[in-house]
Amino acid sequence: MDTTIVPCPAGKRGRNSSVILTDRLCEKRVAKRTKCYDRKCPGLYVSITAAGVATFSFKFTDRQTGKQCTGWLGVYNPETFTVEDARSKVYGFKGLGTGALAETFRDQKAAKARRGKMVAEIIEERIEWMKTLVKKPDGEMRPRMESWENTASHLDRFIRPRLGKKLAMEVTKHDIATLSNDIVAGKFGKPSVSNARHMRKAASGLFKWAAEAGRDYVTASPRINLPKLDPEHPRTRVLSEDEIRVFWHGLDRDDLPWDRRTRLALKFELVTMLRSRELLGARRHELFDLDGDNPRFEVPLKRVKKRRVIQQPLSDLALAVIEEALTSVDQQFVFESPMYKGQPIDRKAMADALRGTKHEKNKDKTKTPGLCELLGLKPFTPHDLRRTAATLAGDLGFDDAAIAKCLDHAVTKKGDTIVPTVTGKVYNHSQRMKEKRAVLDGIAMELRRIIRKPIAKLWSKEGSASAA
Repeated sequence: MDTTIVPCPAGKRGRNSSVILTDRLCEKRVAKRTKCYDRKCPGLYVSITAAGVATFSFKFTDRQTGKQCTGWLGVYNPETFTVEDARSKVYGFKGLGTGALAETFRDQKAAKARRGKMVAEIIEERIEWMKTLVKKPDGEMRPRMESWENTASHLDRFIRPRLGKKLAMEVTKHDIATLSNDIVAGKFGKPSVSNARHMRKAASGLFKWAAEAGRDYVTASPRINLPKLDPEHPRTRVLSEDEIRVFWHGLDRDDLPWDRRTRLALKFELVTMLRSRELLGARRHELFDLDGDNPRFEVPLKRVKKRRVIQQPLSDLALAVIEEALTSVDQQFVFESPMYKGQPIDRKAMADALRGTKHEKNKDKTKTPGLCELLGLKPFTPHDLRRTAATLAGDLGFDDAAIAKCLDHAVTKKGDTIVPTVTGKVYNHSQRMKEKRAVLDGIAMELRRIIRKPIAKLWSKEGSASAA
């Protein structure tokens, strides 16, 4: 064997200690970085940081240069890389010539340099990678991850402030679990299980991406075996008939601070069951057969959550909303922004209109009251309008499969029959227009029945009311 193990100087050995390394020792918490050399395997030592990360390394002398070298072996993991694994690796290295051994560790040194990146640096690279434009199936160039802004928000709001200055390879599942608990406890604002769940998802994507071949910033993702979060309770808000009546007629008032097209968009969500993002970008050329027997709205896949084209039939109520919203032949967007001509209403406009807006400096002070407050309704969101419409359809006797199609949900069950998911994804591309039209026309008829009923008092100040 031509590998020489050089013992540490007596002074240093006494300071850092020479012991028989054990897994228990590697898991010991220390106040500052500590090195422990192994008596059983000369040259092997473990470096334990205050964060609880134990890293194995191996010292040897390169006979060609006469210099002492240090090779990085790996991070201690009780399941995948223990003390015995580190010893076995060193024994294997000792069987190599010093030239081959030095070359091996030179390669490892380059890899370690990559692993020396801080979390904040990797977050920057990840965001750039996510928002890079690539060619999509429809031929358009769009960001690699079209929801990158949401992921970037969770990386910047939660992970960067807490872990940004740490080396990525030193982040442990304890760090992620602690951060998750702090989010739930309200240390990052309002307590939120949802934010903790989104943070975990963003962290998982970040570290899996960082561990991919070619990057090797980390050896494995620390987001493993984390304790389960408490279940999130799904929203169940559904507007009653009285609330629908107050809401529909209230949207026609002349004294409300929110622009008319935003209010029409809220009506449109109720009568079409489409998501806000899908309907707000509606263009004139996406509307078909408006004067015929089968009017429909085709939503391009780039605006659809599941990235598939939606063909949504239009009821008479939906057509009435479109007719009022399109005020000129030059208007290309159905719900055009009142501030920016030629642009659609902002994606947050409908939610802001319902809940109102707050002052930037004083969040407790209302800047503009929301429609719910102005109309005396219990708060709800635009998405609750979809749930309300679906509930109306269910009360009318339509089956869940037909309602799911209108909501653009995957249909996996028809009555008591389970439908394989692959059937809808790969083989059956039918839009079920007849079933969907029946549901949406039924909802329109039910809404007309509801809004035609008189109400003793809709609002304090008299305004005009219309049933479209």
